[in-house]
Amino acid sequence: MKAFVFPGQGSQYEGMCKDLYEAYPEAREICEKANEVLGFRLTDVMFNGTAEQLKQTHITQPAVFLHSVVANRVMTIDQPQMVAGHSLGEYSALVACGALSFEDALRLVHKRALAMQKACEMQESTMAAVLGMQDDRVDQICQQVTGDVVVAANFNCPGQVVISGTVAGIDKACELLKENGAKRAIRLQVGGAFHSPLMQPAAEELKQAIMDTEFHEPICPIYQNTNAYPQTDPEAIRQNLVLQLTSPVRWTQTIKNMIVDGATEFYEFGPGDVLKGLIKKINPEAFVG
Repeated sequence: MKAFVFPGQGSQYEGMCKDLYEAYPEAREICEKANEVLGFRLTDVMFNGTAEQLKQTHITQPAVFLHSVVANRVMTIDQPQMVAGHSLGEYSALVACGALSFEDALRLVHKRALAMQKACEMQESTMAAVLGMQDDRVDQICQQVTGDVVVAANFNCPGQVVISGTVAGIDKACELLKENGAKRAIRLQVGGAFHSPLMQPAAEELKQAIMDTEFHEPICPIYQNTNAYPQTDPEAIRQNLVLQLTSPVRWTQTIKNMIVDGATEFYEFGPGDVLKGLIKKINPEAFVG
């Protein structure tokens, strides 16, 4: 079975999607539609902007989403038999499986980015990568930090977990993790605690927009970040999306569940190929195209 996967924030790069725009009429059509929906020329920043400009959340998220949708549309003629996306990538996956229209998903992504940026400005917060420690042990040690918010946010692959929280909480957790055997615990250059309780204001802001958006029955199951299980019910998909901003991304479990359910080929659509590497670490026997 063919599984399509879509990356999240952090996979952007200077000049992203420009080659597809120039090579495929359908890519140009989708990109110009995105500029129209957003009310500004996102593609100008994607094609000609600096790395610093592309790192701004309100640009990054719609840019990665757009690149992913374009790549999926122009680089395959097949239908997926299951889909998943890492954090932001879940919106690209929802378009790929037909649960959301491109326009509606883009509007939600833009609103998500603005809401997350606002939440980041409310409290100084960050994230850190933890290497060489089992998932449940990272979780346990985060819970030992008192007086500050710190949680396991991204279970990316065995031995690679990202934690999220206040700056003080992350610093305390990193020390504890290293004392307890983590190979590395490194602060990331991220100005926010994504997938943590500190994103609750953003989740509240995004919730009404999600509730007001029409969701359709997908053509195949989507494995969602919040619980890593396949879903086809539009209302359940909607509810899981509301929970996504404050819940961990269970990527390791997602890929394992997809393989158990019959996934034999994984195809990544979007800027970069970070998910291919994670999938091979989760299951070295997996085919990634």
